[in-house]
Amino acid sequence: MTADVWLPIPPDEIDGLPEGPDYRFWNGGEDFPADPADCAFYVVPYMKPSPLCVRPMGRMSNVRVVQTLSAGIDHVEPGLGRLRAGVRLCNARGVHEASTGELTLALILASLRGIPDFVRAQDRGEWLGGFRPALADKNVLIVGYGSIGEAIEDRLVPFEVARVARVARSERTTARGPVHPLTELPALLPEADVVILSTPLSETTRGLAGADFLSRMKDGALLVNVARGPVVDTKALLAELETGRITAALDVTDPEPLAREHPLWRAPGVLISPHVGGPTSAFLPRAKRLLADQLNRYVNREPLRNVILTTGASTD
Repeated sequence: MTADVWLPIPPDEIDGLPEGPDYRFWNGGEDFPADPADCAFYVVPYMKPSPLCVRPMGRMSNVRVVQTLSAGIDHVEPGLGRLRAGVRLCNARGVHEASTGELTLALILASLRGIPDFVRAQDRGEWLGGFRPALADKNVLIVGYGSIGEAIEDRLVPFEVARVARVARSERTTARGPVHPLTELPALLPEADVVILSTPLSETTRGLAGADFLSRMKDGALLVNVARGPVVDTKALLAELETGRITAALDVTDPEPLAREHPLWRAPGVLISPHVGGPTSAFLPRAKRLLADQLNRYVNREPLRNVILTTGASTD
């Protein structure tokens, strides 16, 4: 195959790329590296705004594969309607599990043990003691039990949590126990000390953590969002935070980024990290391995990994 492959990583920095395609480097610059109509395999720039990512897609009349370097695909969904039927959309399952799992545990531990308070006290030169909750013996609920949810549970196990409950779109059984359907979420929320959101953003999950969801959380519970900002109703969360009834640790927000004057910055009991679940030193090695594997599969006409959907295919 001699059609173009657009990569957001310079091709000479990726070991194991197959011979055949013409590799074009494009990481969101104003000028395209070649005619988009010649692109057969489009790897979407990572951590770039949605309008930039979808900008060339309407001109990619011969594209066969769109590959994201993120677990979520919501940033490319606006461009899917511009593509011909039969284009496979693949996500980056396997790339972000380690980094996102690490950050999830960091946010939980920092929130429970009061690390932000210690940092502020250090700035003041103040020795701030006190009694803090531990993660040990807590009930944890993971909402969104895909590969990232599994990675989070892997990292929870050594902390001696009392129980991990799992929720996904569909009910199933895993080696670690049952995965409950979303319909059982209202009954599970009141039992959880820590609620972790790691679900994809979809029409089903947009606003999932709204007023009813949050009101069902037990007093003193911690909400952790490492999914997408719009999974949480920001107005409803602010109302709960202002009462002091629950706390939150957010790697993603709605809107994003937060304006300087946004009330979430100053809400009590909230820890905010600026959407850094994925971009760590673990990203590039895993992303490069994924791309080399996918492109070898593509050139050799083998089944691709992580196919989320095919444009024009029935969703029934």
